[in-house]
Amino acid sequence: MSQAEFPIEPTADGSQTFYSEAFGEWFHSREGAYAEAHHTYVEATGLVARSRQQPCITLLDVCYGLGYNTAAALAALWHEQPDYPVEVIGLELDATVPQAAIAQGLTQGWPAPVQAALHALAQGQPPPPPLQGKLLIGDARHHIQILAQSGWQADVIFFDPFSPPRCPQLWTVEFIRCVAQCLKPDGYLATYSCAAAVRSALSEAGLNIGALRVAGRRWPSTIASPTDTALPPLSRQEIEHLETRAAVPYRDPSLSDGAEVIHQRRSQEQRTSPLQPTGAWRKRWLSGLSSTSME
Repeated sequence: MSQAEFPIEPTADGSQTFYSEAFGEWFHSREGAYAEAHHTYVEATGLVARSRQQPCITLLDVCYGLGYNTAAALAALWHEQPDYPVEVIGLELDATVPQAAIAQGLTQGWPAPVQAALHALAQGQPPPPPLQGKLLIGDARHHIQILAQSGWQADVIFFDPFSPPRCPQLWTVEFIRCVAQCLKPDGYLATYSCAAAVRSALSEAGLNIGALRVAGRRWPSTIASPTDTALPPLSRQEIEHLETRAAVPYRDPSLSDGAEVIHQRRSQEQRTSPLQPTGAWRKRWLSGLSSTSME
């Protein structure tokens, strides 16, 4: 895919994003791509506060995309400490996406040092100090297994695949379990999704989960941690959602199955699940509202 084949869409905060023809979704919320990166990921994980207590930060950016989440992290950290050391590993399927974001001017809103870092990462070059890191291009399921086996761990993980219905491969218990192995015991994972299947997968992978309400978003995002048991609690609505068949997680035992096979496996498990049907929950809580983001 050439750079010119990525349709551009403006978002509410003045930033722009791409549309993925392959997945049929925008890369970011049109309520504000830069704002989403800052609030859903940087603020949610307490990144800046953490940097005041340790000499460096390690970050795993799952589904790097245009680089906005990493950019937001670097901008926040370097605004406070311009020479603060950061290590970033990004998982990205398609190298042309971050390259096109730069070529088409979508990253020009970030500070110059951040733009330089994004450019180096996108081109596969060593980034300028104080940043270390690289993008791992290709199937994230392959790279995460190698990363987990190496013992590398991150202080924070930004988990930002396309939605579970569109990209179930990266929302399975098996994939999330590998991701969790790459998280330090006192680290945090943040994701925009509040889907019951996602939250149950995070729990099955050994993570505690909490809900974060973000201004301007109808649905909460999710924060997870291996050891923090005092995360912002789920609402009664969200707890009951986890007691329905919507909470049956996606599974990919070989970490190699296609989307259709993963969907079929989940549907079969839902049919025999002892959990309550989701319809009654939806009728009780979501009358008149779209439930897409929670399922």
